[in-house]
Amino acid sequence: MHHPSHTDESGDAFDFDTPVDRHGTWCTQWDYVEDRFGVPGLLPFTISDMDFETAPEVLSALRGRLDHGVLGYSRWRQDDFLSAIVDWYGTRHATEVAPESIVYGPSVIYQIARLLGLWSAPGDGVVVHTPTYDAFPKTVAANERRLLGCPLGDWAALERLLALPDTSVLLLCSPHNPTGHVWTEAELNRIAGLCARYGVAVISDEIHSDLAHPPYVHRPWALHGGPDERWAVVTSASKSFNIPALTGSYGIIGDRATREAYLRHLKEADGLSSPAVLSLVGHIAAYREGEPWLNALGTYLHGNLQLVADHLNKAFPPLNWTPPQAGYLAWIDVRPLGVDDEALQRELVETQKVAIMPGTPYGSPGHLRLNVGCPRNKAERGVTALIEAVRAVQRRADGS
Repeated sequence: MHHPSHTDESGDAFDFDTPVDRHGTWCTQWDYVEDRFGVPGLLPFTISDMDFETAPEVLSALRGRLDHGVLGYSRWRQDDFLSAIVDWYGTRHATEVAPESIVYGPSVIYQIARLLGLWSAPGDGVVVHTPTYDAFPKTVAANERRLLGCPLGDWAALERLLALPDTSVLLLCSPHNPTGHVWTEAELNRIAGLCARYGVAVISDEIHSDLAHPPYVHRPWALHGGPDERWAVVTSASKSFNIPALTGSYGIIGDRATREAYLRHLKEADGLSSPAVLSLVGHIAAYREGEPWLNALGTYLHGNLQLVADHLNKAFPPLNWTPPQAGYLAWIDVRPLGVDDEALQRELVETQKVAIMPGTPYGSPGHLRLNVGCPRNKAERGVTALIEAVRAVQRRADGS
């Protein structure tokens, strides 16, 4: 069992409180907030990356590689990378992974797109749980498949959709984005049984897996998929160690034929098999040396989410909001507050000067997604702005 700690081995505390200025770094969340919200300079709680520096061990490894000075063509299929992944799954997730089952990909979404191409035909159904991470519908549509949305927790609907004759793939988000739900062993067994019964392949996006909050425990799909079944785990250290700009992800693909077809496409059709070498370096350092930092981060993020819960529930007791089981995205159902979505967004943007994602892109009007992967004082500003905005909209609606 891993015990979260706020100190590294030298006894120095990891510092998540000191803000890092991200302005002027081509940062999607800060520099380009106007693209989505129409107004520049808003305090953003949007894109799912964090405002923290990555683990010091990762930065040290990256500097070491840059000091070498040669940044030539590289191989991902080598023992340093593969064994770091195998050992990480063994120690952190109590899951045995065969090194030969691992593949590289430039991104998780790239892997999903390629696997959809291998496991389904144009027009086939792809089942996702709703609300849905907004990149899933776009990827499914761009690959000419049909998105079949199943409300989270509706097992009858899930079976009905998996049983359809042209349903080919279940695209599972584990832990689930945007709700932060961590699937239990019983739930995963039930999903596996249904997919086996109806011959549906499983792609499990597990990019949030290292950020499950105790007592919740992430269980990789690799524990449920058989060696000859059509299943894949697609993931990356990019979310948990905050290194998405390095590019690079990896997958675990159950059957050899799919692996070979995927890698042939990666190399020969798409020309992407030479990896982003700094991503390899970052992954290896993260998985070999970064766990103390990651545990401290998890504790800090849980503190931020608890702060959101305390503030929200004090201001609006009917909400009774509970923090997500994983990650740093506060998924908030504001329907009990009786506020209009558009009016609330206008108040947040125009008066409070904050950018908080509405639920509509995820298929859930009446919700908000508040990113608290940030220093605590910023998280506090975000939830305070939300409370003030709700109160202002309620006052106007009451005519007071």
